[in-house]
Amino acid sequence: MPDGYLPIFLFMVIAIAFPAVTLLAARLIRPSSPFQTKLEAYECGIKAADSARGRYTVRFYIIAILFVIFEVETIFLFPWAVRFKQLGWFGVAEVGVFLVILIVGYIWAYKKGALEWV
Repeated sequence: MPDGYLPIFLFMVIAIAFPAVTLLAARLIRPSSPFQTKLEAYECGIKAADSARGRYTVRFYIIAILFVIFEVETIFLFPWAVRFKQLGWFGVAEVGVFLVILIVGYIWAYKKGALEWV
């Protein structure tokens, strides 16, 4: 019985070791010469007025998450539309439940003010 787990264990060891060894080798091989000019953000030859590491508001991330949800919705609706006639009423019910869940999420986001740009 344990012989069946040996390939899984070896695969896990390789999957963990490969990125670790690659990152270590890259760190040893790469040249490292950081200096102030090299670490500055490049802005068309003009001296940077402020740090390039600015803070983003939470609203930016909420809009990004909503965009990803919209994309996932589109990805799940396309195969349903292709096989619409073969799925019948069961398919209509399935996609109806899916869309109701997404619409509830959009209503919640709208009420929280996540869709306001300013």
